[in-house]
Amino acid sequence: QVQLVESGGGLVQAGGSLRLSCAASGRTFSGYDMGWFRQAPGKEREFIARITWNGASTFYADSVKGRFTISRNNAKNTVYLQMNSLKPEDSAIYYCTGGPAYGNNRGQGTQVTVST
Repeated sequence: QVQLVESGGGLVQAGGSLRLSCAASGRTFSGYDMGWFRQAPGKEREFIARITWNGASTFYADSVKGRFTISRNNAKNTVYLQMNSLKPEDSAIYYCTGGPAYGNNRGQGTQVTVST
């Protein structure tokens, strides 16, 4: 079981940047893919980024490609999401997921609000 704690959200103006962090504990972190998804009120969950266990490959939703960057530090059991050129439509609660239950687990989330 991997426990996940997201942080780094906040209020930012359109065009600004935020860096989210997700600290993992429990089972070995380094052997598993990690990812981020978001959910806005009244909308379906949207997977936005994934990184393989060794960081060699990353994948992004079209909606964030070129603006967001996922990375990880296995020594710190942490995955990051650098978000640049933020838009109001990026406003949501952001969650990370990973470990053997990838896609089916998450932390408490961190709120991102982008103002116009």
